[in-house]
Amino acid sequence: MGELKGEVKVEVDPVEVGLHPGRLARIDRHFARYVDDGRLAGWLLAVARHGRLAHLAAHGLRDLESGAPVEADTVWRLYSMTKPVTSVAAMMLYEEGGFELNDPVSRWIPSFADARVWRGGTPQAPATMPATEPVRVWHLLTHTSGLTYGFHYNHPVDARYRAAGFEWGTPRGMDLAASVDAYASQPLLFEPGTEWCYSVATDVLGRLIEVVSGHSLDELFASRIFGPLGMTDTAFHADAARAGRLATLYGRGADGRATPSPMGSAALHRPDALSGGGGLVGTAGDYLRFAEMLRRGGELDGARLLGPRTVAYMTRNHLPGNADLEQYGRRLFAETPYDGVGFGLGFSVVIDPSVGKVLDSAGTFGWGGAASTAFYVDPVEDLTVVFMTQLIPSSTYPLRSQLKQLVQQALVD
Repeated sequence: MGELKGEVKVEVDPVEVGLHPGRLARIDRHFARYVDDGRLAGWLLAVARHGRLAHLAAHGLRDLESGAPVEADTVWRLYSMTKPVTSVAAMMLYEEGGFELNDPVSRWIPSFADARVWRGGTPQAPATMPATEPVRVWHLLTHTSGLTYGFHYNHPVDARYRAAGFEWGTPRGMDLAASVDAYASQPLLFEPGTEWCYSVATDVLGRLIEVVSGHSLDELFASRIFGPLGMTDTAFHADAARAGRLATLYGRGADGRATPSPMGSAALHRPDALSGGGGLVGTAGDYLRFAEMLRRGGELDGARLLGPRTVAYMTRNHLPGNADLEQYGRRLFAETPYDGVGFGLGFSVVIDPSVGKVLDSAGTFGWGGAASTAFYVDPVEDLTVVFMTQLIPSSTYPLRSQLKQLVQQALVD
């Protein structure tokens, strides 16, 4: 471990912000074992409190073959940690009057005007009915649209997505607009607003952002979010200047050890479809700045992206009746637990930590990515945490629950 190369540096003695150094060391020792026994290649952890970085640690390698170490400027595939960025971009346009949350998505994406809902049949011969409720903007932000993911392997509509080329990406040569129209042509799993299902909804939201703003998603992110926040290493692919710092993507091999994944090379090329649901790569330092902006109510270092009331609105539970995902969601793959956790406009939101059985605070919000990355903001403890590694899928090990229990136990004030 020790001092990391790169631009991110510890800003304060942990003791000054109520973190116990010996207890912080427990976190490092715990996750170091994942590297030492081969389950992870390497990882990086950043813990900030009261807006000051108090703990920065790393262990292992960003690439096992070359022996290149994890460093502060290592570039990671963010996958679904792209979703909060897209949600922020959408709400920036909302603040400018670009749309209302109840607006039908078909106002900007006409292919959603004739949405139909699955009622039975087979993937090859579905029985459907016209949707009685249109897909609205808030349905996209909350994953209550009825859309799904091909990789769920749980429903005939998932199989239809896969048959159309949508499992862990999009068909070669198909841009975002065409991909979204293809999603719209598939049946919805349920009437919009009646259930929760993790889905391509944020990709559709990304396309809506393009239409409303008149800019491509990469242009808008760069000019409206990454530039103002100083996120200099975050983009939709690792270009020639960043490729050498890109961590290798791993999966779990038959022996339980990290094994390179063939999906990893995609991050080296600009994608045909700019995925607002999972397309970004970036550094831990960049994402910490994004998360700190949220913790501070939409502003960082003089750059205000959102009003504080908008951030507060986004990070409250929007599921009807204050239900958690266990009550309202389909228990499929997601980047968050279901028990005691609700969903806001782009973030999971802890409703009751006692139900989830993880040391946590009510109101904590965050998200993760398919390569086991995670971030969360705890407004009660004024805490921001970013964890980076590259192991797919994120359900392989309980890294996120262990991260929370270990970080929270280090708080002693």
